[in-house]
Amino acid sequence: MKILLTPSEIMAYLYCPRFIYFGFCLGLSEHEEKRFKVLKGRTIHEDKTKINKDYLRKKIGVMNKETEVYLSSEKLHIRGIVDEVLTLNDGTMAPLDYKFAEYKQRRFKTHKTQSLAYAMLISENYSMPAKKGFVIYTRSRNKLVDIEFKQKDIDGFQKIIEEMLLIIQKGFYPKKTSSKAKCDDCAFRNICV
Repeated sequence: MKILLTPSEIMAYLYCPRFIYFGFCLGLSEHEEKRFKVLKGRTIHEDKTKINKDYLRKKIGVMNKETEVYLSSEKLHIRGIVDEVLTLNDGTMAPLDYKFAEYKQRRFKTHKTQSLAYAMLISENYSMPAKKGFVIYTRSRNKLVDIEFKQKDIDGFQKIIEEMLLIIQKGFYPKKTSSKAKCDDCAFRNICV
């Protein structure tokens, strides 16, 4: 069975590993399509693909961009739609992702992990190095933040994928998140024990 995980599923796993068990093993849905932030984020993505379609961010060395690019890799077990695939003037490429979020003077692990997933997909599909990614925080006046990737990030990402595949392929019931606050806003809180 070929399993291709999306960045959303990877972020759900980072939020709480049991999301993957409930979704893949039990076939339950958290109905994220009904959540305000998800719907607002999708609207922003749609708007960004229409507005300034030909705009290149030359300050960060962008020479070319493609928008809304679907990429997949059976080898990496991931797939996703990258908001923008950037070709940079240093001979590398990078993903750019729009977030309906505020920048809080720190990089969220989930945002870095999602950007890394896209960078790895770009690197494999385009046969070009992708050593960093960019995130635009739309609720902070479109603040652009760059994220550099190191080998330890790639190793950690591959470990996350292995853990997710173990849950899906073996039906392994993982420990829940250590953060009780996350449980308050969880769609599965009534069935999680």
